[in-house]
Amino acid sequence: MTAREIFEQIKKKKSFLCVGLDTDIRKLPEFLLSEPDPAYSFNKAIIDATVDCTVAYKPNLAFYESNGVTGWRSLERTVSYIRKNYPDIFIIADAKRGDIGNTAEMYAKTFFETFDFDAVTLSPYMGKDTVVPFMKFPDKWSILLALTSNPSASDFQYMTNSEDVCLFEKVLDISKDWGNVDNTMYVVGATKAEMLAKVRAIVPDRFLLVPGIGAQGGSLEDVAKYGMNSICGLLVNSSRAILYADRTENFADAASKEANKMRREMEILLAKYL
Repeated sequence: MTAREIFEQIKKKKSFLCVGLDTDIRKLPEFLLSEPDPAYSFNKAIIDATVDCTVAYKPNLAFYESNGVTGWRSLERTVSYIRKNYPDIFIIADAKRGDIGNTAEMYAKTFFETFDFDAVTLSPYMGKDTVVPFMKFPDKWSILLALTSNPSASDFQYMTNSEDVCLFEKVLDISKDWGNVDNTMYVVGATKAEMLAKVRAIVPDRFLLVPGIGAQGGSLEDVAKYGMNSICGLLVNSSRAILYADRTENFADAASKEANKMRREMEILLAKYL
């Protein structure tokens, strides 16, 4: 899927929403726990309820890996369900991998061949040779951590050199030449929305995956104001606010309402800034 094709989906749905499938078995509605695969049953219902508002889904692998083989099976079934029923959806593996070349090759095979994700989140800390193996897969995306939304991001990401350039700016500047507009995105937290202007000065044409809306307090308006480009260039993620809007048998309806609420806000912002 190219950047232009993602933009076509954004225009079609009037939304740049990415739903994070951070499926915590401890938070599922109790009645689902009797299902053979509770996580998959939950995901399937969430997907069906929100897909009209959504251009991407982002399973966070920690919530599946923590359940061992059972979790991996839930993940595989979830990705296969999206592929079969909603082939235009962009699927992101939120894995945050980053390792040397031969290990990176196996990670890339895992996510792009075994599971058929469209994209995977990566830590670029160890340099180019940890990212390039992912870029060898045609029509697949590497999403590099640039400026994250967690409180201690400032421990390293805002460190400056003698030219008063922050580390996250160096990451963007160096890595932008590793790939291109059709295979490389960046993670930029919504809680740092005011810094999006600096990000856009370095990578004006790239898509940004933006977590931190909702439970983490990020402003959708600010993200659009500072981060939107001529093809939108944003995939804004929401996880807990949608997944756990309700923990009764009405959970899917509640998720649909929350996703629709965000879609309506995004429609207004698309009209305002595009």
